[in-house]
Amino acid sequence: MNLIVAVDSEWGIGCRDSLLISIRADLRNFAKLTKEKTVIYGSKTLETFPGKAPLKGRRNIILSRKPDFKVENAEIARSVEDALSLVANENPSDVFVIGGGSIYSQFLPFCDCCYITKIDKSFEKDTYFPNIDENGAFRLVYRSSLRLSDAETDDIGGVAYYFTKYRRIANETD
Repeated sequence: MNLIVAVDSEWGIGCRDSLLISIRADLRNFAKLTKEKTVIYGSKTLETFPGKAPLKGRRNIILSRKPDFKVENAEIARSVEDALSLVANENPSDVFVIGGGSIYSQFLPFCDCCYITKIDKSFEKDTYFPNIDENGAFRLVYRSSLRLSDAETDDIGGVAYYFTKYRRIANETD
């Protein structure tokens, strides 16, 4: 299973239920990697999507403990175990955990690959992703060249960032 996230320089991922920064190239990378795949996320993350609707072109699995929680065009899982059983017959490389903070923490032990956009700036934040540079279970296997956000297409221009890929050491194959 995969995980995809954007983090700031202190591994922050959000503030007041919003992303720290919107960078079009990062959103395009997210779309490219997750299109036609299964995405797993929490009900709070759903609230941040345009129209508060599941992502198009993907199988959406949303975690919610609320017994009456229903969403059109999505499957609802009541626990990590429920979500894992829904994807048990899928190729693990076709499944992406996409947030938020507590969902990442709960699913990280089941992920073999983490796609992390590292943003070289600190923002105000109240939600974090575990620093996997300090986690002996993962190894950096790819880092793109440094890029800069564009003031015309992104929230802020001139912010340095790069795409990375981490692989669980016990499962390295590429």
